[in-house]
Amino acid sequence: MSQKNGSAGSLKSGKLGVLGIVFFVVAASAPLVGMTGAVPVAMLAGNGAAAPGAYLAVGLILMLFSVGYAAMSSRVTNTGAFFAYVGRGLGANAGVASAFVSIVSYITIQLAIYGFFGGVLAGQMGAMGIELPWYVWSLIAWALVTGLSLLSVDIGAKVLGVLLVIELTALLITAAVILIDGGPEGLNFGASFSPDQILAGGFAGGAGIALAFAVASYIGFEATAIYGEESIDPKRSVPKATYWAIGLITVVFAFTSFAMVTGMGASKIFDEVIARSAIDGVPLADPAAVLFSLANQYVGPWMTTVMGWLVITSLFAGLLAFQNASARYFFAMGRGGVLPASFGKTNAAGAPSNGVIATSVLAAAVMIIFAIAGLDPVLNLFFWMSAVTVISLLIVEVLVSVAVVRFFKQNGGENLWKSTIAPVASAILLLLALYLLMSRFNLLAGTAPEGVDPSLPESAWQLNGLGWFLVLLPFIAGVIGYVWALINKSEKNELTKDMLS
Repeated sequence: MSQKNGSAGSLKSGKLGVLGIVFFVVAASAPLVGMTGAVPVAMLAGNGAAAPGAYLAVGLILMLFSVGYAAMSSRVTNTGAFFAYVGRGLGANAGVASAFVSIVSYITIQLAIYGFFGGVLAGQMGAMGIELPWYVWSLIAWALVTGLSLLSVDIGAKVLGVLLVIELTALLITAAVILIDGGPEGLNFGASFSPDQILAGGFAGGAGIALAFAVASYIGFEATAIYGEESIDPKRSVPKATYWAIGLITVVFAFTSFAMVTGMGASKIFDEVIARSAIDGVPLADPAAVLFSLANQYVGPWMTTVMGWLVITSLFAGLLAFQNASARYFFAMGRGGVLPASFGKTNAAGAPSNGVIATSVLAAAVMIIFAIAGLDPVLNLFFWMSAVTVISLLIVEVLVSVAVVRFFKQNGGENLWKSTIAPVASAILLLLALYLLMSRFNLLAGTAPEGVDPSLPESAWQLNGLGWFLVLLPFIAGVIGYVWALINKSEKNELTKDMLS
């Protein structure tokens, strides 16, 4: 379905190599944001010094998922990615249902990042004497992201590449300096990477919390296949980019978080995280202060300043990456006859312009609603939406794993490891991750009923009304998508069949 020149039903091929795809995917994971936001929580509320091991374990699980995912990508090249994979394996109706869930995931993560971006930048600019509400900064980013997304995809890749290289350089320099120093207790690999430490507290306790936050930090890795049609050699580029992206994200998260543990001392990790992140005696009131204080202590104040601004560029990179991903899902669904055909058209630059506009309009509308309601951009918009995103993606990843097994059972062509063992194992492990996230949703999203401590094991599944709505939203989207497919007879729709062929 791809051509060298963009048309009403195709994206421009030959625009991205392996490196360009990796830039989009790793930028979406926003490593610096994960290090400053998720890792301190995984340490304090989770398994302490073993948090790096949790990130490594999740990376290995996703690498396992990628075995079947990459094998499928060598057979199916489609910008709908999960939509096409699930459709080929489980039928068009299931594919459409997964597409609706995927759209929810990409729109909610973009909304989450807009909230975090506006809140952080408003604080930084306010300290410089420029006082503007969070939504003003978010809408400025929104305008820039929309404009860049309407250009050729390789332009966005170049922007992301520059931002990503600077971000990773800052993280790796800080981590390397800390590890060379050795911290107060030296390098303690056992405390961070031994299985018994990683699983300390069990899945209902600390280990489950750490793994849940680790899973949340890998959002976006699956987007490699979305850019298949625009890649130079999709049969080779997508599998390579998938492995490289997951490998790079895993190394960055595990390496940097281990450096953070080393810098504070494994035996003192809980006290150190509390002391470095507390404001007015409230632990984790400023989780970013953990990494920033370590950078200041071991590298110097200049690195803290640099990182403060790199958080902003990291968030912007994530916004651009997810805008491109969600726009291409709208494009795939329009071209497949699931949504109006106008979504399946591209502009002169080869960008899915109507998908870009739809994504931007939805994002702007929700931000305006949150602003009018006076809701907090971080505590509400960021935490609520990002928690929904992770559940959505895990649901679809489980479906993809099952679809891979069925597809190769029907069509053959791959060995037992790629076609059955790896995808079945990944489906089981991803289902476990989904359970951990859903049962810890109140901790991720801050939706525990009043008087309930979300960090306690017995608080699992204790959600307020909003919490239950948010946790069920991806499932509701999937049901709506399935019913929509039945109404539109997607199993017999020639356009959908063409999309899934």
